[in-house]
Amino acid sequence: MITNLSNLEPKNVWTYFYEITQIPRPSKHEEKILNYLKEFAKSKNLEYFEDEVKNIVIKIPATKGNENVRTVILQSHVDMVCEKNKGTEHDFFKDPLKLEIEGDWVKARGTTLGADNGIGMAAALAISDENFQHGPIELLFTVDEETGLTGANKLAPNMLRGKYMLNLDTEEEGIFYIGCAGGMDTVGIFDIQTESIHGDYETYSLYVGGLKGGHSGMEISERRGNAIKILGFLLDILLQNYNVKIVSLSGGSKRNAIPRETEANILIKKDNLNDVNKIILQYLAEVKNEIGVNASDLVIKLENSNEKFVTVFTNEFANKVINTMISLPHGVVEMSEKIKGLVETSTNLATVVIDGNKLKIGTSQRSSVESAKKKIGRTVKSIFELAGARVDVVDGYPAWQPDFDSELLKIASEVYEKNFNGKPEIKVVHAGLECGIIGEKYPGLDMISLGPTITGAHSPDEMLKISDVPKFYGLVKQIITEIANRGEQ
Repeated sequence: MITNLSNLEPKNVWTYFYEITQIPRPSKHEEKILNYLKEFAKSKNLEYFEDEVKNIVIKIPATKGNENVRTVILQSHVDMVCEKNKGTEHDFFKDPLKLEIEGDWVKARGTTLGADNGIGMAAALAISDENFQHGPIELLFTVDEETGLTGANKLAPNMLRGKYMLNLDTEEEGIFYIGCAGGMDTVGIFDIQTESIHGDYETYSLYVGGLKGGHSGMEISERRGNAIKILGFLLDILLQNYNVKIVSLSGGSKRNAIPRETEANILIKKDNLNDVNKIILQYLAEVKNEIGVNASDLVIKLENSNEKFVTVFTNEFANKVINTMISLPHGVVEMSEKIKGLVETSTNLATVVIDGNKLKIGTSQRSSVESAKKKIGRTVKSIFELAGARVDVVDGYPAWQPDFDSELLKIASEVYEKNFNGKPEIKVVHAGLECGIIGEKYPGLDMISLGPTITGAHSPDEMLKISDVPKFYGLVKQIITEIANRGEQ
């Protein structure tokens, strides 16, 4: 474990990134990181504003003679996805992250790293330390991006003056993103139906884990395996053949993460235990064969539990829930015909949780085509309705439509080619970015998105590539300087 990143370059970026990782910042609980940003602004005598939902804008004045050039916005979000491996002791509301370096990568021990979007925040803050030519700069920090895009959706209309915006929230160095998918959530809510336990049963915990998980936009096409799906098919076999009883289900944790782990408390008759264990071993081999290399660490564990229960799901309710888990689509629905290799439409079976006397199954849909997003959402809604669930639909956020003639894109591309002896890739991403929402609130805002390489975002496998950070940070600075060089516009 390391306690400091200040030996890495650029020192100021890594120092701010380390400080950010030591501040708990779960979505919807960002008070500590917001206080940090306000204290940062005060310590540097920088003007800042805060809107009703706690988005913050910090203003960096232009260098002398550049006061009238176009203002540049550097935008990032303050919250992080909080995921940890089973068995990892970490309280995301209290504990700092434990950082490690492995070769050219920074990671966190057993948890998400929060480089999404902590490294974007760190780069933005570091800009204020630098002595280089630039016009006015606005640092925009939005709240609750990961669980609802709340900050972008409720961004005050008078917060920004900028004409160009660099969103610092993508995860592949050398790529400029100029568009993204829109998204929505569809949640099925069941009234749990139970009955008393009758018969000679023993209590067991059935666990599925060891999958890669990942971002439900960036990695949805990679056949990473869905723990909820895997458990659903296994429970179906056990219910139909061995009259297993279900006490509880839980799996996944975030709407925008592919579920890596899921668990059920079940009751098994003692006489059936050996057969059930054989079925589990056969099923594990079957799933590994289906998924391939992405299931190399998959585990399915059946362990005796000391917990005592007095009720179980009725057979009718158990079958209804399991059939729903099996029927709900997961993965790529359509690939784009316009942009090679782009996932156009997808859906993620994300979570299953028990909340009081309700069982909730959460899903999320993405598409760069609004009508396609609504259709896959309606498909998911129909499955829930056929199962008798109440359905909550959150319309979510719009797609960010690409502008291949963007002036900012031309400037950034020229800077990249000049400094790095090669052309950047221009892409549209299937993940959701705040650009589409912010662009609707500020019509005419010219935007691109960029960042260093991050792998495994939204999972405890998240890593940030060290050698990409100087290049990313230098590029941001050089784009800002080039805008200033072009004078008033």
